[in-house]
Amino acid sequence: MYCPFCSAFDTRVIDSRLVADGGQVRRRRECLECNERFTTYELAELVMPRVIKSDGTREPFNDEKLRAGLARALEKRPVAVERIEGAINQIQNFLRGNGEREVQSREIGEAVMRQLRDLDEVAYVRFASVYRSFQDISEFQEELNRMKSDEPASG
Repeated sequence: MYCPFCSAFDTRVIDSRLVADGGQVRRRRECLECNERFTTYELAELVMPRVIKSDGTREPFNDEKLRAGLARALEKRPVAVERIEGAINQIQNFLRGNGEREVQSREIGEAVMRQLRDLDEVAYVRFASVYRSFQDISEFQEELNRMKSDEPASG
């Protein structure tokens, strides 16, 4: 690490601490040339895969599109912001965890649907109706029946 004061390349680490809930490392450094001290922060760079859209085009993953899609489905629904952020993190972790450089947009949509199903069933059906392009009421009914059959019996 070079010194921001004199541009020397010899610096030493005086102290290291975890910050941001362990997501970053804060390092106090001292220049061996001018003896000035400064702080650096280390952060792991986690690269998201590129998205292969249904028409075959590729684009970088855009977490704002993910956030906007969830927000539209969850509009006026009683779901805490913390739970929504948790769902976004789960989807991103799933995408990073598969180890692929590219992912089909369909996989992202299915991951969103899994999270919405746990968050709010109404939001899930809203999203599914657009995502799966429901054409009529019978397709809604089929999805509702599928949801009911997947639920454990109560009582």
